[in-house]
Amino acid sequence: MADSLNGRCLCGAVTIRVASHDARVGVCHCRMCRRWSGAVFAAFTAPASDVTVAGKVALYASSGFAERAFCPICGSHLWMRNTDDPAAEYDLMPGLFDATETWPLRSEIYADRAPAYLALAGDHARTTEADYEADEKSVQGDQT
Repeated sequence: MADSLNGRCLCGAVTIRVASHDARVGVCHCRMCRRWSGAVFAAFTAPASDVTVAGKVALYASSGFAERAFCPICGSHLWMRNTDDPAAEYDLMPGLFDATETWPLRSEIYADRAPAYLALAGDHARTTEADYEADEKSVQGDQT
């Protein structure tokens, strides 16, 4: 786990402090994530106990097991989180934190569903829709 980070939404109404985290980014190309992000969902993980949020946050239950958070003022995406487990890690948006600019890409899921304009180069783990859903029984079928 890496050193602490401070981040904020576009307007600054929500600030996030992360005490420890995985200093790598993962991306998802499923339909739900593309709709939410507008292109590709990118996130890094941090333990729930190490994330401190200040400011008003809006939550959206995007599925029966997950919530997505955003700033109700500027609309910046903040995180996605498993709601079945109160201690679940946060999947935090790297663009909120300046320090993430140099982080490597860790993994890509639904890689076979990536739009042509989002072919990501580099040596990172790539998982297809079929392989991801075989391992993640709670997610079946490209969402939404």
